[in-house]
Amino acid sequence: MKIHEISKIAVIGAGTMGQGIAQICGLAGYEVLLYDLKQEALIKAESIISKNLDKGVDRGKLTKEDKQTTLERISFSDAENSLVADFIIEAVVEKLDVKKSLFQKLEQINSPNAILASNTSSIPITRIAAGLKHPERFVGMHFFNPAHIMKLVEVISGVATDQDVADTTAELARKLGKTPVMAADAPGFIVNRVARHFYVEGLKALEEGVSDVNGIDRLVESSGFRMGPFRLMDLIGVDTNYSVTESMFNAFHQDAKFRPSRIQQQKVDAGHHGRKSGKGFYTYD
Repeated sequence: MKIHEISKIAVIGAGTMGQGIAQICGLAGYEVLLYDLKQEALIKAESIISKNLDKGVDRGKLTKEDKQTTLERISFSDAENSLVADFIIEAVVEKLDVKKSLFQKLEQINSPNAILASNTSSIPITRIAAGLKHPERFVGMHFFNPAHIMKLVEVISGVATDQDVADTTAELARKLGKTPVMAADAPGFIVNRVARHFYVEGLKALEEGVSDVNGIDRLVESSGFRMGPFRLMDLIGVDTNYSVTESMFNAFHQDAKFRPSRIQQQKVDAGHHGRKSGKGFYTYD
């Protein structure tokens, strides 16, 4: 499928990433379907997208008409049989079996020309595509949080991904106002593999009592980083960040340098998922 043939985009998963992806697709002029199993997640997503667009209007980046037409382009559904589109982006939990099962269903109900893309941040594309009848039309399209603001998108080709599919995905990223970078299919791809130690070492320093959360963040920020590791984990989602670390730890055959932190696991177990839950390493209003 070529870029000019894409008119409808489906986004699966109405969490933090799915909301942002749906928003930028709508802003770019595409018809968008945002799907989630939970109706309450869709209601929350619609509210958050509207508020994000309001911020754009307040800052003079959008007009009220831009906001209205964008919202009119986005529909919300919890019906699985509605997931028919030209380009489908999955943004669900980082679990291989969940993703594989989902894409096998999508392949059955969509045109052979439809492109299937995963927003996975750590699971190899080739592994997700295993079992598909047409793995050549499957690709990685990894956005960064918050998706409606961050410019980078990693486009990852699996072993079987057709080059035209990867090229069309990169062109779509540009249409969405993003900067695509082509990446090889390896655990964590480029950014998460390199950045993983930013979080892991911060957590190790906390475990060893080198300093507290605020002290580590302040030191890192004073050296030029916009956010320290704990503020950034709260923004991304402590649960999401932990899931990616766990996935990479297993993908690299339990290499100690990727070992997940017990402190972070306790936060996840307690439901302290960061900004989205009101409490993570910090407390939020």
